[in-house]
Amino acid sequence: MPKASVSKLVPKVPKVPSVPGASRRAAYSASTKRALVEVAEELFTEHGYAATSLDAIVAGAQVTKGALYHHFSGKQALFEAVFERVEQDAAKRIQKALRGRRDPWEKALGGLRSFLTVVQEPQYRRIVIQEGPAVLGYERYREQEERSTFAIIVEIVRATLEAGSWHLDEEMLQTFARIFFGAMSSAGESVSTSEDPEAAAQRVESAIGFLLAGVQSLVETGADLPSAFEPGRITESGPGIDPDPPSSV
Repeated sequence: MPKASVSKLVPKVPKVPSVPGASRRAAYSASTKRALVEVAEELFTEHGYAATSLDAIVAGAQVTKGALYHHFSGKQALFEAVFERVEQDAAKRIQKALRGRRDPWEKALGGLRSFLTVVQEPQYRRIVIQEGPAVLGYERYREQEERSTFAIIVEIVRATLEAGSWHLDEEMLQTFARIFFGAMSSAGESVSTSEDPEAAAQRVESAIGFLLAGVQSLVETGADLPSAFEPGRITESGPGIDPDPPSSV
């Protein structure tokens, strides 16, 4: 009598039904959204927010206006998605420039140079610097900007200030980071809106490099960090300076 094959002896396990239709729909939806953001980025960069119509965007993406409203509530929501995409791409590139750098000063200069390269690019200049504050509003603009790049600034500031023997509490480190972040944002705007962005970037790099050299000198000489002044200690002679010190006699 012929032996039964192994396949006949092992009971068949029913396969989990696949959902190719749902998968295709999800892939198509993601592809449509990506196309809308990519086309919108190109048109916003070339023509600006006000001069770009939704009709032009859907025509470029080859989708219907209904498909656009399926993903975005309107033109401003689409702009915000574009803004996030440009900012996230910038943050990734800056983060890549920091990767592998152990020396904190090289790390800071590497991040600075990468940032100054990014702010000269057309899409960043138009969408983030020129259009962002007006379209999103100042608070929303700063919120989006901090979400993408502030963590990088904290990383750089932490690396440089902790290069010495200083012991920083988190609040003081955040204070330094916010000051530096504000300076970088202002510098980026000045480069982006300059008639000669390359020359402006060189000036910014020289200025911030000079400030970093000063911090490095303080680290190497073991100088003390400034501490918060006590109430009433800011006088006409300057913070923390007592014009009439008590007599030692």
